[in-house]
Amino acid sequence: MHAAELTMGRTFAVRFDHGEDFFESLATFCREHAVRQGFVPMFIAGLREVELVGACEKVADTEAPVWSSVHLESVEAMGGGTLACEPDTGAVLPHIHVSVGLKHQSASGFTSHLLGAKVQFLTEMYLVEITGPAMNRERLTELYDVPQLRF
Repeated sequence: MHAAELTMGRTFAVRFDHGEDFFESLATFCREHAVRQGFVPMFIAGLREVELVGACEKVADTEAPVWSSVHLESVEAMGGGTLACEPDTGAVLPHIHVSVGLKHQSASGFTSHLLGAKVQFLTEMYLVEITGPAMNRERLTELYDVPQLRF
């Protein structure tokens, strides 16, 4: 276990509009407001389509991360996550998880890592900037190359 006391920066409410790409809009927000790291305590969303980490086929190594995706359409979502900076490029790397319900299938639910999404109607997000310590993601070669948060 590793821990660090965080120094909070600014707090934002962000609205994504109908038709926007979730991750492109989040990246644009971070550039325009010079947010390099932080956390998303919560967001709610209507999403036209999402790509979540998931497997439909038999998984050979159940200890290994799943790198394949599942495509879903017309969902309601709640989620949260972290933002860390890639030190070499300065790019903000989001790590977002969501729980989604399929609107047209009795709100059947899925929960996983968000790989991509298109907004349907709206997405409302709360984002808290972290000013210190520096947060980044390091790929752990000994642990299936999983990127792990470091501070």
